[in-house]
Amino acid sequence: MATYLQILKEGSTISAINPSPLELVRSPTLMLAFGFGSGLSRLAPGTVGTIAAIPLWWLLTQLSPPLYLATVLVAAIIGVSICGRAAEQMGVHDHGGIVWDEFVGFWITMAFLPISPVSLMLGFCLFRLFDIWKPWPISWLDKNMSGGLGIMIDDIVAGLTAGGLGWLLQAYVIGNL
Repeated sequence: MATYLQILKEGSTISAINPSPLELVRSPTLMLAFGFGSGLSRLAPGTVGTIAAIPLWWLLTQLSPPLYLATVLVAAIIGVSICGRAAEQMGVHDHGGIVWDEFVGFWITMAFLPISPVSLMLGFCLFRLFDIWKPWPISWLDKNMSGGLGIMIDDIVAGLTAGGLGWLLQAYVIGNL
């Protein structure tokens, strides 16, 4: 099997390089990094990855708030290693199909909001907005950090920003969702 770096050298485009579903099954690192396969989507893998994070978020909401936060913190710390190793395996820094960072960023956003369908929609939209738009300092982190931390940190900050704005909107504009 050729490495992804070898495929790139042969002239393929990065967007065309995805592991096969079989490769995901064989590699727990790639399985997690590619969001259980959601990152294989050819159309908007980050958005599809965020959608795939929703059922796991629902399970996380069954935990007490301190345990929810601890679980998300562990997922973020482990995500640095997972995303870094997946990027090395792929030979591409921050491949679009690596969506574990979207999972964690979304879960961070939702930590600020009550559990309801309206807050789920609000959190999803705000997180995707900040993850795609990348205003400062998110854009600076995205461009200047490397490795697994570089892959994770912009989504962590996007999640904090989206969650903070969502909380403000919920508290002062929308009211109790």
